[in-house]
Amino acid sequence: MTAETSAILLDDATGTWDAERFERAVEIAAQHLREQGATVLATRLDNGAAWVVADAAARRSGVVHLPLPAFFTETQVAHALRTAGAELLWLPPAAASGGRIREFAPGLAMREMRTAAAPCGVAMPAGTRIVTFTSGSTGTPKGVCLGASQLDAVAHGIGEATGALGIRRHLCALPLAVLLEHVAGVLAPLARGATVILRPLEAVGLGGSSSFDPARLDATVRATQPHSLILLPQQLRAWSGWLHAQGLRACPSLKLVAVGGAPVGTANLAAARAMGLPAYEGYGLSEGGSVQTLNLPGADRPGSAGRPLPHARVRIAADGEIELGGALSLGYLGEPADARPWRGTGDLGRLDDDGFLHVTGRKKQVLITAFGRNVSPEWVETALHQQAAIAQAVVFGDGQPRLGAVLWPSSPAIDDAALDAAVARANAQLPDYARIAHWLRGRDAFSPASGFATPNGRPLRSAIAAAHAAALFPAIESGHETFAR
Repeated sequence: MTAETSAILLDDATGTWDAERFERAVEIAAQHLREQGATVLATRLDNGAAWVVADAAARRSGVVHLPLPAFFTETQVAHALRTAGAELLWLPPAAASGGRIREFAPGLAMREMRTAAAPCGVAMPAGTRIVTFTSGSTGTPKGVCLGASQLDAVAHGIGEATGALGIRRHLCALPLAVLLEHVAGVLAPLARGATVILRPLEAVGLGGSSSFDPARLDATVRATQPHSLILLPQQLRAWSGWLHAQGLRACPSLKLVAVGGAPVGTANLAAARAMGLPAYEGYGLSEGGSVQTLNLPGADRPGSAGRPLPHARVRIAADGEIELGGALSLGYLGEPADARPWRGTGDLGRLDDDGFLHVTGRKKQVLITAFGRNVSPEWVETALHQQAAIAQAVVFGDGQPRLGAVLWPSSPAIDDAALDAAVARANAQLPDYARIAHWLRGRDAFSPASGFATPNGRPLRSAIAAAHAAALFPAIESGHETFAR
């Protein structure tokens, strides 16, 4: 990690960190890693200076860093440790018993555990600096390997693109173990000499993988006065809705609220901006080092994911798949190194005449109706998600004459009539072949606890379909206008 001169590099719950304090802690931690002879260091830490020190120390000592999200299940953690061959695991001091407490600076200590993993559990591409595990639709994490040069290229590309905005304070509102926040929220600001504001995840309203309290985030934003932060679409929606309900405007210090991870929708963007949130949608994936495209003030097209950032190259394949070039991953754990200059993303999209990327859905999830029309369910789901009454929606209908959806309301007070009206409004934005003819209120929220979502909150379509098939598919076939709920 490199940083230009800055009075304060980190501002966390324990105080501020200037360059001297930070460098001293990093060197002590790096020397400890050298003495331990570790090759892979796993961390499972809350947002704070300890996480950033651990990451920088791993890099300085030539140790691969394996950040583990707190929302991973114990089974997923064990899989990641075993697959990556992590010998050491750093945890908060109070997180477990056993191991040893290691103090690398006053007030900065971690519990060090020796794992049962064998060094280099599976093949790892040469030059790997960090392994980030992403949870796919099956819930089984897959390790993406990234090198220092790729991470630095993305960080500098983000800094170059946002430099004119004068961002000097960034608040991390996503877990640092999520690659997007790690690269865009830590590496990029530090590379430009900005201050990274770190508060425990609870203080920014996050609990687990799918619980969010906008009031907590708003209070922390007003207390810390950041210029930028990164959110998921559901966080943006909840926050702007809360501001509206409270009769408040967003904190005026904000210059950029970058939103990614899923389609945002123009209505959600407009609602957020109406409350003073400078929200701009982006797109990226772990295999590309996180963010690849981003709308920005002065280069903004709502409904798109923005133009490619300086480090990224984007093209559309003949079948409509988005392909990326530029700063790409080294490959996956357990697989040969991937040196291809272009990689398919699995996403469908198009580039308009002005170079803005429009993401239309997932290649593998395209539905083909009984009338032969291809429909990306994400497109229809985005229209549904823009309705205030609908918190979650999953669309089905492959091989059926009409589309159906399983919905979860934004509040227990939302009745069926309100959901029906919301579906009608969404349908008004869609062509006839992509409209929802039948809908069903879900049995439960789409969350890891219900078994209807992965640990990082992505709906498990197969599980949702299996749980609702008896009512869903017969209703689509028979033409009933709504389902028994």
